[in-house]
Amino acid sequence: MHDKPSMPEMVPLDPLPDPRQAVEDAARNEYEIMRSRRTVREFSNRPVSLETLQWLIRTAGSAPSGANKQPWRFVCVQDGELRGRIRRAAEKEEREFYERRANEEWLRDLAPLGTDPDKAFLENAPWLVVVFKLMKGDDGSQVYYPEESIGIAVGMFLAAAHRCGLATLTHTPSPMRFLAEVLERGPNERPYMLIPLGYPAEGCKVPKKALERKPLAEIMVQR
Repeated sequence: MHDKPSMPEMVPLDPLPDPRQAVEDAARNEYEIMRSRRTVREFSNRPVSLETLQWLIRTAGSAPSGANKQPWRFVCVQDGELRGRIRRAAEKEEREFYERRANEEWLRDLAPLGTDPDKAFLENAPWLVVVFKLMKGDDGSQVYYPEESIGIAVGMFLAAAHRCGLATLTHTPSPMRFLAEVLERGPNERPYMLIPLGYPAEGCKVPKKALERKPLAEIMVQR
């Protein structure tokens, strides 16, 4: 017979932050802040401190996860030689994508965003944050809902970076196996996303198409 799992130790909930304004006003203010977030492909060479990045990673690491397994690892790359290798490998995969893998509809959808195989931002941004999915815990234990868990953590990272005045880009070259090879990660770690991080370049522009968002009526259903 299997032993019945013991009840977890419970502790009091820390008080939630007390907004200085009404909750509704606070929610509206958060929307106004986050609606200004943009995906940036032109980065300044202005440095971002390691301490800043560490606080952002701590924020991402506070995300909820299946059974609290925290199946993520954030590999932060500042070394110029490594960033160059990552760029060359990513551009090789991107050329294959644009020339052979992507169908016509996909390419039409990408056209208003102005993307192409050139990924100069992989060298221009002061940091590359490569997010890896853990297939098992570091102790060999099973992990649960890793995709969902990492997605939440990445979202929190992006939001935190924006609130600090930093710009990001979510880059997902496919396939991404080269990231594990270049960064010498073990077989338990699978590349999930590549996020350049830094300050936007002076005069940086973003595609007008990227500013369009579906209205609330299209994304919310009340029952």
